[in-house]
Parts: sequence; structure tokens; C-alpha cells
Amino acid sequence: MESKHEITNVVDASSTSKIKKNEKEKKQPTQIIEDVDKYQLKSITDIFEKCELLDVNFKKCVTCYHLINETVIKETMWESINSQILESSGIAVYSKSNGSHSSGMDIDCSLGKFSNKSSIYSNNKKKCKMSSYRLTEICSEKKCGTPIEIIEEITKRKNFDYSSFIVRDDEKNNDTIIYDWLIIPSDYSVLDPSSYTWEPTIGKNGKNKNTQIGWNTNEINGCKMSVRFSMSSQLWIEIEMTDMKKFIIASAVVNNKPRFNYIQLGDILSNHPSSGM
Repeated sequence: MESKHEITNVVDASSTSKIKKNEKEKKQPTQIIEDVDKYQLKSITDIFEKCELLDVNFKKCVTCYHLINETVIKETMWESINSQILESSGIAVYSKSNGSHSSGMDIDCSLGKFSNKSSIYSNNKKKCKMSSYRLTEICSEKKCGTPIEIIEEITKRKNFDYSSFIVRDDEKNNDTIIYDWLIIPSDYSVLDPSSYTWEPTIGKNGKNKNTQIGWNTNEINGCKMSVRFSMSSQLWIEIEMTDMKKFIIASAVVNNKPRFNYIQLGDILSNHPSSGM
């Protein structure tokens, strides 16, 4: 049986040395900061000042999660992991939604209010999709609504400063998962419905032929929005990653072959009085 010491060693040993190295030679994400600063979000500088530590703690959390779990990290689990990363990096967490399915803010912390999202890369990591609000009260098969109503409703519900977005790539190898963590300003143009031109989506086949079945937009930097009435009028945002890579805060490559189950972990910790078990 593997020991608690072995659990600790599974996390990349280079994490500590990386921090020490960067005390002398820090990354200078000048271009990223210049790109983001124009949106005048209050604590963006703090995020990049803590970027190295956030990256190390992100790697630790997702690696240790997969020591026990084979299930990929999605929104509910991401909220819990994201909170641990923030707190371990010296960022105060004031409140969490604790897995609530309500749309909007999930974490309120000293950097601002976060909405946690998860997605999977497609097209060789060039694209991904983000689901958002259900808009059935504003637009549906019975009442199509208008672009103005859709924009106003989305804007009204947006009660957060950043989308904290975990995206995974597991297409090439089921045993390895690549995770990226993005922190995207909530008013960044491709996430702002008022940036787009909205047009009705018209059915082409069957009973919906020549009937409006939703809404779609033009593209901005390869990104676009859509609403499908048949999918509970949920808002979907298709993201082209070329423009969004500048928001990647941390990345991790993990082995998705769990080494322990909960019983084994309990047995290991029970042999260490300091664990409290």
C-alpha cells in the first residue's frame, strides 16, 4: 500500500522549485495585462501578481483529485477546487454557491465575484462551448422574444466580475487529461450579448421548416452566441481560442488512472494521528 508520503510526491516535484526560480526570474505577462487592463476590472493586477502560485496550486489540486477520481472535473466540483486554489493562494473566499444550479455568481472572493464554468475542447483545442442562462421566460416556441429583450435579460442576470473557466482536452488519450484555467472578464466583448447582431434561426426540415426555432448571432473573433428553443432556450457561447489564450491563468496535465479509493485513503490517513481520523 502506498503511503501518505507517496501521495504528496505524486504532485509534480518541480512546483516548489518553480516558485523559487521565479523569485529571481518572474514571468512578465505584460501583453496579457495590457490586453485586459482596458476593461478596468478592479483586481486584475492581483490575479497576475499571484499567477505563479495559482498555477502551482491548480496543478496540485487537479492532480490530487485524479489520484482518487476518474470522473472529469465539471462545474460543481470545479467550484470546490477553485475555492481551495484561491484560499491556498492567499485569496479570501467570502461565500460559495455550494453546487447550486442557479446561474450567475458561484464564488465571492477578494478578487471579485466568479461564475464557474466547465467545457471540453474541440477541433484540436481551437474551440470550446460554454452554456449559460436558460431564457424560457424571454424567448420560446410560444413567444420568440426580441434581441433587445434577450440582451437586457442576460445583462440583468450578470452578477459576477469574471468567468472562472476550466476547459479540458482528453480527445487523444483517455488516460491523460489536459486542463486549462481561464479567468475571463465578464464584460469582455465576446461574452457581452450586446456586442453581437442577433438574428432568428429558422428551421430547415420537418415540422419546423420555415419556423423560428431560436436565435443566433454573427461572429466576433470567431466567437458567437445562440439560443435553441428546443433546448430550454439555453444560451450557448461558442468560443474560438485564438483570442482567448491570453486569459489562461494555469494549466495541468494529469494521469487519469486513480491510484487510491476512499477506503485506501482512509486507511492511510488513519495511521497518521495528525490527520484527525
